[in-house]
Order: sequence, then structure tokens, then C-alpha cells
Amino acid sequence: MTLPDGSVVSSEDTDFSEIVSAALGRRVTLEAAGAPQPTLEEYWPDMAELDHQETVTDEAMPVGTFFDLASVHVLTTSTINRLRELYPQGRFEVRRFRPNIVVQVGDDVAEFAENKWVGRQMQIGDGAVLDVTDPCPRCVMTTLPQGDLPRDREILRTAARHDDVNVGVYAEVRQGGTVRRGDAVTLT
Repeated sequence: MTLPDGSVVSSEDTDFSEIVSAALGRRVTLEAAGAPQPTLEEYWPDMAELDHQETVTDEAMPVGTFFDLASVHVLTTSTINRLRELYPQGRFEVRRFRPNIVVQVGDDVAEFAENKWVGRQMQIGDGAVLDVTDPCPRCVMTTLPQGDLPRDREILRTAARHDDVNVGVYAEVRQGGTVRRGDAVTLT
């Protein structure tokens, strides 16, 4: 890891935690990632539009990770805008869905545009390449209050009624690179 002052530290250094803590101005430690067969519990509210109602299911997570199903969640502005049209009383804001990347698409792009990207590659920024793998199914977390966003079960119901509970797509990093706000996205 290269620190702001240009010095380089490795996780194998015995004083790694102290050096990084000093650079960040708060106490941090580096821990080994996840369980060998990580799982998560997913709560399904009582909504007729969902596959499960009023139950908790155990879901497998990718080995050695701490994320649901994929390392990257991509969402387009056309999806957010379409959901707003379908349920104008709701507050469909990007932060409700916690994507890693938001792609601004033109006004002429069809609703739920990223659904058509599954199986394709995204090139973005300085050499980054992502494999778009699956639609991103959403859960009850999107309905919970966050800051000034109110609790709203219709958020999930709207996604369920109009896009099989999906909001965005998952992607895996094929090639790393630098991604900056405003970078062009190319699909191949």
C-alpha cells in the first residue's frame, strides 16, 4: 500500500496496523477475509410479489468475500427514472440501492437498460473491464429508512412488479483500472 507521503507498507510488515492507523488518523487493523463458506441470512417481507413471504432464507456468498453475490453493482439513471415514474410517491434515490457505479444514460434509452447488458463487458475509465453477470435482485434493505429517506415498502414492491425485484446488474472485475466520475462507458 502506498501512503499519502509516498512511503510503501506491506501487510506483512509487523507494524502495518500502527503505520496505517497513523496515516489515517484513527485506529485500524487488517483482518483476514470471511469464512471459508460464507452465508448470509435474507429476510423476505410479507409481499405477494416476492418468491418468499415472511421468511428468512440462507444464501451462499462467494468464497473469501464479504458481499452478497458479486463485487460490483451497476445501476443506470434510466432505471431510477423509470421506477420514479412507476411510483412517483416513492423516493427512488441512488443511495437506497448502494451501487458501486451509476451510469448516466441518454433520455432516449429504454427503461431498465442495464438488464440488456448481462453477458456483455463494460469498459470504463483507465482500462477497467467488467463482466456484467446477472440482474441484481433487491431485498428488504431498500425499504428501510436511511438518513432522511423514509421507510417505504412500496419501493421493493415496485421493483418486484415491474422488473422481477431487480434494480441494476452485478458485474465482476475482469481487468482493473482507474475509474473516475464522468468516465465514458463502452459495452462490447
